[in-house]
Amino acid sequence: MRVMVLVKATEDSEQGFRPTPEALAMFEAMGKFNDELVKAGIMISGDGLTPSSRGKRVAFDGPDRTVIDGPFAHPNELVAGFWLWQVKDMDEAVAWVKRCPNPMMGPSEIEIRPLYELEDLQ
Repeated sequence: MRVMVLVKATEDSEQGFRPTPEALAMFEAMGKFNDELVKAGIMISGDGLTPSSRGKRVAFDGPDRTVIDGPFAHPNELVAGFWLWQVKDMDEAVAWVKRCPNPMMGPSEIEIRPLYELEDLQ
């Protein structure tokens, strides 16, 4: 099964990357974790996202399109990074997330969402 693993943004992550000793140590730990995921054949893709102030949204209403510039409110509802993993089941995904270094300097949250597979649509 494929899952998308979403690292939720925080007010701190929305300020952008600052190369503090703590942030650099977290990036090093995350790099080692990513290496483990690759070696285990779990990781398909993954990366960190820039703050929402650098992003845009496009709102659809019938034929109309409206472009909305960031930053966007409610950082805890935003995504700061992601992985795409191939796992045998949700339990395996949860086990890997539990091993993950904390992706933020303080409290944080990671969400795991299965992707639709062809057999789900039949």
